[in-house]
Amino acid sequence: MITERKECIAMLLAGGRGSRLKALTEQVAKPAVTFGGKYKIIDFPLTNCVRSGIDTVGVMTQYQPLLLHDYIGKGQHWDLDRLHGGVSSLPPHSKPDSTAWYSGTANAVYQNQNFIDNFAPEYVLVLAGDHVYKMNYNTMLDYHKSVDAACTIAVIEVPMKDASRFGILNTAPDDSVVEFEEKPENPKNNLASMGIYIFSWHILKEYLNKDEQDPNSKHDFGGDILPTMLKDGQRLFAYRFDGYWKDVGTEESLWQANMDLLDDLHLGFEDWHILSKSAGRPPHYIAPTGSIKSTLITEGCEIYGSVENSILSGGVIVEEGAVVKDCVIMENSRICKNATVTYSILDEDTVIPEGVTAGVSREDGGKLNVYSQHDTSLETTKGGQAK
Repeated sequence: MITERKECIAMLLAGGRGSRLKALTEQVAKPAVTFGGKYKIIDFPLTNCVRSGIDTVGVMTQYQPLLLHDYIGKGQHWDLDRLHGGVSSLPPHSKPDSTAWYSGTANAVYQNQNFIDNFAPEYVLVLAGDHVYKMNYNTMLDYHKSVDAACTIAVIEVPMKDASRFGILNTAPDDSVVEFEEKPENPKNNLASMGIYIFSWHILKEYLNKDEQDPNSKHDFGGDILPTMLKDGQRLFAYRFDGYWKDVGTEESLWQANMDLLDDLHLGFEDWHILSKSAGRPPHYIAPTGSIKSTLITEGCEIYGSVENSILSGGVIVEEGAVVKDCVIMENSRICKNATVTYSILDEDTVIPEGVTAGVSREDGGKLNVYSQHDTSLETTKGGQAK
């Protein structure tokens, strides 16, 4: 039964554990990690969908889904609380011919074919839920139509030294894809897949069903679906993107993307306001003893000490005599009296005890530290240095 026909709907992959973020994703899925003081990472693709006029989004969740489901709710914060369409949370479900868990990115979409068919779309937009960027998907869809593609893959040029972390596309002069290499050891170029795909639905559906019957498949878009389509001679095209985009799947990349906000407060998003669920905290407070420099401070913060070149999420307290520099501090954390924390990420509810020195500055050769509320390394050694 067709609920209402939609030309294009989005399927958002939000079930990843994000193991490379370590302590930051022990209790939450990667798309629910805080970014920029007041956002969750998933705010970016959801906002992109709304700004692009795509009003039907299926969010496929798996790892630690409860917080993400609660955060998304009915989608009203992104104007996605619609009678027909809107946002739907889609956890894995048991079917006679499938496992109860999503076994790969392609399998996640395969398990939700009935949801997609409810809207009888011509096109399906498949998105990752762990990237920070602004994109008008309608422009990409227009391109997909103009080249009569079976699949269009958004791509961006990355530093050559990082290319082996991505799916790499080798293209002809017309940007048709001639080869797809998933995280190659020796990449031939630096044209990286952004994990954003537009498929013609009737073609994708055929390949999902075929892939599900393959016992040797890992049921992954980059590793299985795209190479098979290419081998079969389907029309795959690269859509080149030249705006800001960051894969925040590692601790260092998450820290760097936050720091990018201090260089460019809007990251080019001035006309593309990012929508988010507000916690409704009181205004932040800077005491007479407080000092701030080149820092983003969110509602509910109380600053009695010194903060420089940092991002502070809601409810963070920096006590008198405390020093914070080059840090990303997440919700409800506290830096106690006369403590110092440098070049670090603090997970939610983390406490840096009184007088403790945590982290070593980049100038002194320090490596990025990540501290959580259960981190035993915050027990001090002699002289107040964190272990």
